[in-house]
This record gives sequence, C-alpha cells and structure tokens, in this order.
Amino acid sequence: MASTLETPLQSAMRSGRRAFIFIGFFSFFLNLLMLVSPFYMLQIYDRVLSSNSKDTLFFLTLLAVGLLAIGAVLELVRSRILVRLGEAIDDDVNAAVYDAIFRRRQQSGAGGGQPVRDLETFRQFMSSAGLVAFFDAPWTPIFIAVIFLFHPWLGVIALVGAILLFAVALTSEFATRDRMRRAAGASMTAHSMVESNLRNCEVAHAMGMTDALRARWMSQHLRGLENQTVASDRSGLLTAIAKLIRPVLQIGILGTGAYLVIEQQITAGVMIAASIILGRALAPVEASIAHWRAFIAARASYERIREILTAHPAPEERMPLPAPSGALSVEGVTLLPPGGDKPILLAVNFSVAPGEMIGVTGPSGAGKSALARLITGVWPPKVGVVRLDNASLSDWDDQALGPHIGYLPQDVELFSGTVAENIARFQQVSSESILDAARLAGAHEMILRLEQGYDTQIGEGGVALSGGQRQRIGLARAVYGLPALIVLDEPNANLDTAGEQALSEALLRLRELKRTVVLIAHRNSGLPPVDQILTVEGKQVRTYSSKDKDAAGANPAAATGGGTVTPIVKF
Repeated sequence: MASTLETPLQSAMRSGRRAFIFIGFFSFFLNLLMLVSPFYMLQIYDRVLSSNSKDTLFFLTLLAVGLLAIGAVLELVRSRILVRLGEAIDDDVNAAVYDAIFRRRQQSGAGGGQPVRDLETFRQFMSSAGLVAFFDAPWTPIFIAVIFLFHPWLGVIALVGAILLFAVALTSEFATRDRMRRAAGASMTAHSMVESNLRNCEVAHAMGMTDALRARWMSQHLRGLENQTVASDRSGLLTAIAKLIRPVLQIGILGTGAYLVIEQQITAGVMIAASIILGRALAPVEASIAHWRAFIAARASYERIREILTAHPAPEERMPLPAPSGALSVEGVTLLPPGGDKPILLAVNFSVAPGEMIGVTGPSGAGKSALARLITGVWPPKVGVVRLDNASLSDWDDQALGPHIGYLPQDVELFSGTVAENIARFQQVSSESILDAARLAGAHEMILRLEQGYDTQIGEGGVALSGGQRQRIGLARAVYGLPALIVLDEPNANLDTAGEQALSEALLRLRELKRTVVLIAHRNSGLPPVDQILTVEGKQVRTYSSKDKDAAGANPAAATGGGTVTPIVKF
C-alpha cells in the first residue's frame, strides 16, 4: 500500500511544476534571442556592407545589444529560479529523508547517511547547467529547421551532425550506466566501512587490526575506483568524439556555405548565420554529453531517495494521548531483530503496575537488551502488542511518547553538543530541569568537575569522557523530566564504587517518586531489591516476585515452577 503513495520527493517535484513552467517560459525567449547574433551578422553582410549605410549599422547594433541585454537578464532570472527550486525541493524533503534514515536503521538495522548525500547531489543537479540543457534541447530541431530554410544542403549537414551527437549521448548512457552504478555501490560500502572503523579506532589500534581493516576498505575502494575509471574512460572517449564532430561540422557547413556562395545560391551573410545557428543548435546536445555523468548520478540519487521514502514512509498522525502513569504490559509478543527472520523472544507475557521496579536477568545473548528495545518502542513486535497505560506503543506518536520514556542503553552514546544539551535531549534547555536530572542521577558533582561544567562540549572537537562519565550523564538524560517509564540496561556496567552508590540512591528516589523502572542486570545478585524479577532464557520470559527470589536464590523457578505470583515490595 505504501508503495502506491506519493513520497515527499514526488510531492516536492509536483509542487515545483510551476517553477519548471517558468523555466520553460524563459527558455523559450532565451532561445529566440539566440537568433539575434546570427541575424545581426546576416544583416551586416547582406545589407550594411552592400549599402554602406551607417544609420542602419547604428540602429541594428543598438537593437542587437538591447536584445542581448534582455537575454542576459532572462538568463539571470532562470538561473535564480533553478537555485530556488533546488532549495525548495531540499526544504520539502530533507526532514523526511533524515527521518527515513532513522526508521530504516531501526526497522532493518542497515543503512547509513548516504540518502542525505544523495539529496545534496540531486539538489546540485537541479541547480546546474545540466538541467538547462534539457530545457534547451527541444530547440535543436527548430534551429535545424531554420538552417534548412537557408538552404537544404546546410540543413542536411546540421541534421546529420545533431544525429551523430545524439548517438554519442545514447552510447554514453549505455556504456557508463552500469559501471557508474557499481562504482556508487562500492563507494557507499567503502564509506560505511570508514565510518565504522573510525568509531572503533581505539580497539583497532590497540589490537593491531588497522592494517587488516585498511585492506578490507581498500578492496571496496579499489573496486569502486576500477568501475569509476572504466566509466570515466568511456565517457572521456565519447566526449573526445563529440568534440571532434563539432569542429568538423563547422568546417563542413562553412565549406559548403562558401561553395554555395560561389555558386551564388546563398549570400555570405547566410553562410555566417548558418554557422552560428548550427553552433547554437548543437550546444544543448553537447552540454548533455558534458553533464551526462552528473545526470546519471542525480538520477541514481533520485531513485535511492524515492526508494527509502517509499519503503520507510512517515507514520500517520496519531491523536494525542494523555500522559501515562507508567502501567506497562507485554501481551503475547514475538520479537524479531531488524532485518532478521529468527525470533529473539517468543510468546512474552508480563505486566508492571505504575511505580513498580522490576529486574530483568538472564545469561548473555538471552535477549535482555532486545527486551529493553521492545518495551521502549525501539524494536516493534512481530506478533503481539506492548502497551503503556493500555495504549499500544504503535498508537503513540514517537515524539509525543519520547518524553514519557527514559532509556539508558548498554552502550551509551552521547551526541555532539554540550553536557546540558545531552541531558535535556536537545529540547529547549531548562536549567532547573537539567540540574534536577543530574542531581537525581548523582552526576551533578562529576559534571561540575569537567572543564566547563554543564557547558562542556562532547563529541568531535569536545572532551573525551570515560565510560563511567558517559553512563552517569546517560542516566541523567534517562531521568530528565521524570518519565513515567524508565528502562536501564546494565546501568552499573562502567561505574566505580561512588557511581554505584549514586545509582542506588537514584533508584531509591525513583521509587519514592512512583516511577516505573525496568532494571536489567546480568545476574540476580546485581539487582537491588525489586518488586518483580523477569528471567530471560531460551527466548522465554518468566516472572517471579522478589519473595520467590529470596526463597529460591539463583534459581527462582524452583520456588514457583516458572509461574507468576503476586509481587511484593521489598525495597
């Protein structure tokens, strides 16, 4: 169904139809004005020189200069319309492309930022002389027809020349299209490798992996370079052929014209005018050959943008829902990882009352982090439903749901910006709320010891934080605004003793504030007193009360037989 809907890119192109009409309108008059120079030459040779009339020369020159000035103004206006058209398309599409990249990564776990570069490539072509050539191309047969009016022989030479150049353009398309596509694919893969390698450069350096990673990147890079080289060689050959055809045609039409002048079938003015018009007739074809690579790149970029917008459309608008209290229920959920076909979790059922704190344990790779992504809405279920206050997470708008959820992933990623901006989730900064979140997370004193405190820049050009510092700032971000549901995935993994003490105090405060907390730990012994314990193993989730934990120790199933009992508060 989604594939039949109009994407934002197609909508933007349709909205730009009026601009295309204006471009075509200006192109009409610009191409008419291109006849000024040849007809000026025609009049000079056939009228002024034969009559020796200075007045005629003066007025013809004044008229020609005036018309050419008008043409220059029209060219400026057309150029500005093209630039504004490219900007308008970018404005209409950039947010949709950015969001689609995130949805693709969330849904399939694949893809990078190439669509953003594709949008830039397409926008640049829309503002370039390459697009102008397509608007001027329909005038080629009109100019050839004018040359036919001068003399049929001259018209035949112009027509044969246009056909030859058009054949070169078609050959360029078929000779370079596949190679350019392969080169683009290999280039995107190589670029993704570089980004991945840079993210893990410390590990690569420490473990002597740099040469091996460079070899893998070089393989893709050279593959793209090889295809690019073949395509460029073929394009260069065809461009050279086109540049040979052009002067040969000029010589042919001037030589034929001179013969016809000798035979007194045309005048010298007609010969010169025909030569100038021939150059104008062939200019769009030559321009299209010169910009063919840019056209192929823009066309490929357009298709990739259209595909990602079609495959990952924006969700429909949701009716605003009231702020949740934190009641969480997972009902018959089967979860598949993005892009995978084997379930991580099967038939998961459990519920959490508002204000409860539950612990999630299980062996490595059992699916604990997948469960965290499930209940935060990062990974949608294949079967079943996740509800927050009886409303399915799919019924929420992502941006509306976000403030009600706090999430501390296992691998904490902070974004380029200040510490304060990261804690505030890059929303409108509220100093009081930021300080409250940092104090609740026990990170306030640690942040003050940074070089510029809350204004310290993180990311490229900023300070490098330790794992424990990132985790504590990530915890402050998770509790910012006191969300109804807070999911913490192994929050003490990188903490020292002081950090663990601050975490325990934060959890105690969250309980007092009646926040629903899901706390993931590798072992039961890593959990503070909680209301329920969820054990993830063998793709199944079993729930136990904290009382069962005390009775059965490391194997609560022995006390409950894997069932669910009434949870008790043991904090």
